[in-house]
Amino acid sequence: MAEIIEITDFSDPALDAFARLTERQLLNRDKPEDALFIAESPLVIHRALDAGYEPVTLLMERSHIERKAADVVERCGVPVYTAPLEILEQITGYKLTRGVLCAMRRKPLLPVEEICRDARRIVVLEDVMNPTNIGAIFRSAAALGMDAVLLTPACSDPLYRRSARVSMGTVFQIPWTSFGEDISIWPHPGLDRLRDLGFKTAAMALWDDSVSIDDPALLAEERLAVILGTEGDGLADRTIADCDYTVRIPMRHGVDSLNVAAASAVAFWELSK
Repeated sequence: MAEIIEITDFSDPALDAFARLTERQLLNRDKPEDALFIAESPLVIHRALDAGYEPVTLLMERSHIERKAADVVERCGVPVYTAPLEILEQITGYKLTRGVLCAMRRKPLLPVEEICRDARRIVVLEDVMNPTNIGAIFRSAAALGMDAVLLTPACSDPLYRRSARVSMGTVFQIPWTSFGEDISIWPHPGLDRLRDLGFKTAAMALWDDSVSIDDPALLAEERLAVILGTEGDGLADRTIADCDYTVRIPMRHGVDSLNVAAASAVAFWELSK
């Protein structure tokens, strides 16, 4: 039986990881062995556990302990903090989601080469900073047949609470890693590493010399890296110029482009065939 601990004061240090530490503080780059993330909802927590992430503590309303989160409590086997709803609603976002929260330990990221070893179709996200878009892209990548996701240094972290929730836990199901923390690593030598691994690179952009997403030559590539850019500005000109293909999704009714998350779903569906 899990230990149940009642919280009566919002200032209780037990709530720090859930209520006061920022995502960057949880990431704890100075002491990565102590780095945490917050998984929200039973579905997301179960998928994180399935992927081998270690739970530390749980937080939820008391009514959840023996109802919607009973299997999570039993499976995690860690202390469960609970508090009156008026205290929990002071946690950012809790009033909206009425969630079950789990603080979990991060795992070291694997090298790009290991993540891509057996992959045929991968996603590269260049400086995508909106956690909602990150989560939606991961969900589409997992659902539509992509094998891995790589992130440039300026991307938002897929394990941020909102990203993991929007992804419905697919951030724990599809392999992913980062090129590193130094912004000088992208686009080179990042693109060179992909080519060394046998990938052709396809920049999603609306350049004049772009090919349609259903171009037979593109679909015939044995290994392909689909590269998507940041919200608003899209991919950097240098990245586009140095890719093997520039690829567009044909538009109608004068629409010039799609949101990066929507564009990713279209691209993954077509290019994973």
